[in-house]
Amino acid sequence: MNNKLFILFLLILLPGCHKNKINSSNCSNDHSLDIITHRDFKMGFSTWSFGPSLSDKEETYRFIKTNADIYSEQIDYKIPWKALINNTTFPNAFMKDINYRLSKRIKNHKLLLSVSLLNTQRKDLLEDYDGSIPAYTSLDDPVIENAYYKYLEYLISKFNPDYLVIAMEVNELKLHSETKWAEYKLLMKNIRTRLKNTHPDLPFTESVTLHNWFNPEVPDQAAFTDDITNYVNRNLDFAAISYYPFFKGQHTKTQFQKAFDFLHSNTTLPIAFVETNHLAEDLKIESLNVNIKSNVCEQKDYLETLLLNAYNHNYKFVVWWAYRDYDKLWNTFPNEMKDITKIWKDTGLLDENGKERPAYKVWKQIFSK
Repeated sequence: MNNKLFILFLLILLPGCHKNKINSSNCSNDHSLDIITHRDFKMGFSTWSFGPSLSDKEETYRFIKTNADIYSEQIDYKIPWKALINNTTFPNAFMKDINYRLSKRIKNHKLLLSVSLLNTQRKDLLEDYDGSIPAYTSLDDPVIENAYYKYLEYLISKFNPDYLVIAMEVNELKLHSETKWAEYKLLMKNIRTRLKNTHPDLPFTESVTLHNWFNPEVPDQAAFTDDITNYVNRNLDFAAISYYPFFKGQHTKTQFQKAFDFLHSNTTLPIAFVETNHLAEDLKIESLNVNIKSNVCEQKDYLETLLLNAYNHNYKFVVWWAYRDYDKLWNTFPNEMKDITKIWKDTGLLDENGKERPAYKVWKQIFSK
């Protein structure tokens, strides 16, 4: 299972969300998308499966094949550090995962490959398959640099992606440690230089969370935002955005648009939403005192806002994180994980039974352009 920012999002973001009292599922008609007569931006999904079985995974790839022209493979479970550093064989679990994904490569679709350097909390390096992380004096330690560069080169050689995210949601690291953030920037500078030499025509980037670029929960928001803005604009081939509006209590088109306006005013780089979605149902987790109201109309409003901005501002692509609610997968999680993993469970354009939501009709309308 891919590592989302379960713990980080839960502890930092969700308690600050506001409650939305909208409960109606009768969505109003909005003709703002009528101006989109031709679509230049790509539309796609990640390969996160709604269920645990092979047939569920196969169905996910089939859906993507017919409802998208780009898709995302997120490699963010573990990193085989020991094998990379010691030049030994990769773990079987790693190879099984990679080989399955490679076997499902969708022809005639663009591929976004997103790779995570950081762990689930975005505080340190992602762990190895035995739970350990390599020893280092600083994040830009040559041992770490060489191993991670080797890892990226291996994945590039196997997947031959059209777009590459070399590290995911990196501004979250700055929330935890200014020291590690400074070390991270040196590490990535070296890795980007090496990758540019070996793959001069491959567009690559590092993703940032819009909710913690636009509205970071830090004492000096202006300084934090300026640092991330400068980092994105000076170092990346395109602005790769991860955005979940409900993490910051955003529920209306006006609130959504405020975040988009911030983005457009803070970068002139080409923009791509590498992962995003919004709740289609209420999110209530009693043990964590989380109670966020949402519904299918609110989800539709967000998707309409996203696609309209993609058209008006010439985005490269948008990737909706999970196309279908993953209740079936969620039911297999251990009890201690169910509260945390519930956060994104009801964000699909299809519900857990495969029933189309209003947002899916919007998706099909624009995808057909």
